[in-house]
Amino acid sequence: MPEAKTKPTDASVDDHIAAKASVAQQADCKTLMALLKKVTRQGPKMWGPSIVGYGAYQYNYASGRTGTSCLVGFAIRGREIVLYLAPSWDGAAELLSRLGPHKMGKGCLYFKRLAELDASVLAQLVIGSVAEIERRHGPPASVHTSGE
Repeated sequence: MPEAKTKPTDASVDDHIAAKASVAQQADCKTLMALLKKVTRQGPKMWGPSIVGYGAYQYNYASGRTGTSCLVGFAIRGREIVLYLAPSWDGAAELLSRLGPHKMGKGCLYFKRLAELDASVLAQLVIGSVAEIERRHGPPASVHTSGE
């Protein structure tokens, strides 16, 4: 089975954000980083070249695929920020309906400006997502960078 491409690295989160984000996105990233750190009680770590991730969990799918991923993370994608979460849990759809302007993929929440979103609803989504991942996959895992 192929190895996961997105792994934690020793790359600088601050350097990544400075290089990729507009001035407005940099401010949004800092606010988002504070929320994710508060919820996960973990510091940020680069996962691959573009995802700022917090915490980690081990997954084991019925297909036999296994690996490690961040509990929650975000990436700067052009004019949008993408927040990676688990959206399939009781109450998530109702929260998403109250969040503000966004697009939702399978596990990707796309938004343009953090100020357009309801901050308390966003926090509840992150808390619910982390709880759902831990319910499905167990307690958080240890993270080692690709250089270790």
